[in-house]
Amino acid sequence: MTTKADQELTTFILDEWKRPVPDAVLQAAQAVADKLGDCVSGILFYGSCLRTGDIEEKVLDFYVIVDSYKEAYEKRWLAIANQVCPPNVFYHEMEVAGMTVRSKYAVLSRDDFAFRVRPECLNVSVWARFCQPCILLLARDEMTKQSIAGDIAQAIKTMIGNLLELIPGATNSRDLWVEAFEATYAAELRSERRGKGLEIYLLDQDRYDALTALAEEAMGIVPGPIPPIKQPPRTERLVPRLKWFARRCNGKVVSFLRLVKAAMTFDGGIDYLAWKIKRHSGVEITVTDRMRRHPILSGISLFWGLKRKGAFK
Repeated sequence: MTTKADQELTTFILDEWKRPVPDAVLQAAQAVADKLGDCVSGILFYGSCLRTGDIEEKVLDFYVIVDSYKEAYEKRWLAIANQVCPPNVFYHEMEVAGMTVRSKYAVLSRDDFAFRVRPECLNVSVWARFCQPCILLLARDEMTKQSIAGDIAQAIKTMIGNLLELIPGATNSRDLWVEAFEATYAAELRSERRGKGLEIYLLDQDRYDALTALAEEAMGIVPGPIPPIKQPPRTERLVPRLKWFARRCNGKVVSFLRLVKAAMTFDGGIDYLAWKIKRHSGVEITVTDRMRRHPILSGISLFWGLKRKGAFK
């Protein structure tokens, strides 16, 4: 049952979506939607370009929400790949007013998106990503918009709930979000330097502080005086730690499989990955013509090369 607190959290998300975006972003989103056709329910714009407002010489991040994978693709193997190991990731670029606008877009079905923001989903990638700022573009209709806003609100509750299981003493907003970001980054193959969680929190501190209060109210967490710090029984700490260990194991394996799959679906994927790793971690990978000709083997060898150089955590 939807409570008043849930509605307030969803309204917060809907208000965020009123933020204007550059025309180049809208044009890029429309071009991506045109490639997939009428099955597109909406496109979520997120990531560093949204956080900073800087899109020149950057790659826009989109999540395209579709009705079904079968409707989204002409090639059956792409639909199967998206169903077995979601999402599929693609690259797109276009010229807008003399500027090259580059986009990376992931494709996820409505059903998969709704599941992957919930606590039952072991993989962190969707609920961790969409508790951060995003904007829904090209929503099919108002009902779709409300539904996806509810999913984003659920992602926020999932992030906070899972972190509080691990660290019940994270009573202030800063500690909660920084620890949450660091924990979820550790559950993926990430190239970000340590301290990225604090950086993300500080970029939108007022937002995260407001969200904490709204989400905790929606979750039925009543604020009160900070309890004295005491060591919980070992058995109480074991289950949350095992859950996060399972998330880390799942995240590493799934991220590896997505990396290999992206070598097939992502035009210029090897070059993009090498560029992104260097940008975030300083680790440089030399991409050869042979790697471009054999994307699957290259994806695997690139993974191990990056792992040895310390690009992944």
